[in-house]
Amino acid sequence: MRLTDTVLVTGISGFVGGHVALSLLQAGYRVRGSVRSLKRADAVRATLAAAGAETERLEFVALDLLDDRGWSDAVRGCRYLQHVASPFILGEPKDRMDLIRPAVDGTRRALEAGLAAGVERIVLTSSIAAVMYGHPGSRTSPFTAADWSLTEGGDVTAYTESKTRAELEAWSVMEAAGRRGDLVAINPTAIFGPLLDEDPGTSALLVKRLLDGSIPAAPRFSLGIVDIRDVAELHLHAMTTPDAGGRRFPASPETLWMIEIADILRTAFPERAGRIPRFRVPDMLVRIAALFDRDARANLAGLGIRRGVDSRDAEVLLGRPFISPRLALTATARSLIEKGLV
Repeated sequence: MRLTDTVLVTGISGFVGGHVALSLLQAGYRVRGSVRSLKRADAVRATLAAAGAETERLEFVALDLLDDRGWSDAVRGCRYLQHVASPFILGEPKDRMDLIRPAVDGTRRALEAGLAAGVERIVLTSSIAAVMYGHPGSRTSPFTAADWSLTEGGDVTAYTESKTRAELEAWSVMEAAGRRGDLVAINPTAIFGPLLDEDPGTSALLVKRLLDGSIPAAPRFSLGIVDIRDVAELHLHAMTTPDAGGRRFPASPETLWMIEIADILRTAFPERAGRIPRFRVPDMLVRIAALFDRDARANLAGLGIRRGVDSRDAEVLLGRPFISPRLALTATARSLIEKGLV
């Protein structure tokens, strides 16, 4: 690393983007972070400073995934590109393209700008959503980097399709440029861990709802869980580890049923045990509820399915064992409590 090395981090105001930027700043890099509006810059700078970052090496640019303006200038002079930005909403949109188009077009814009500027390596924040959906629920073998989600599958949501198509677009762009080996994809499952600001994001919202009694009983859904600190470190190592180039890295040390997540939180926060669910919802009740709830219906195909993920390559890249899901979940809950969000 040279002291002048600059990294463009798209989506720096988000949960993952903020932690990636924090890891880069702590490692000594200069960071150029993209936000949709520069009005967000001061708040992001203050958040990262509060987390211990030296923000003298931090600057901001305004970029939009659906707008060509600014991309060439944003990546000029950067040695690396961390493309983190991607749209995500909890519910199922009326028009799937509201998620798919910015994910795919934004990925193409970012990578083409990076290639034109001559960046050495690009790290893409993909998702396990691009790996393990659309496959038979009866599959018992763990999903690996060789697997791709089948977008015609019954359990494929708009978000799953958006992440799958965006990552496929990324590999296509790099192959067309003859630079496949200069791209690395990180494919995490649900990401938990300490919050940097008062925005609970998406995964943390589940913990919030479990803590505040919004979920009285746990449906039989499962989640792969990975800590945000591991995800950020994977992005950092993927940027400079020579043999990481041209590879995908699924990241999920463990998959838990929702009731197991609730049990972890109840043990860690006994003073809130009365609000945290103790029982499972019968599958039949979930199916009945899905008749009247569009979002529940979109996820119904995952009911009762527990998918495993082979994360050995990611652990090697990380250079140490993963942080346990228990610690990731309790860190999320502690942040929510300390920030007065629950």
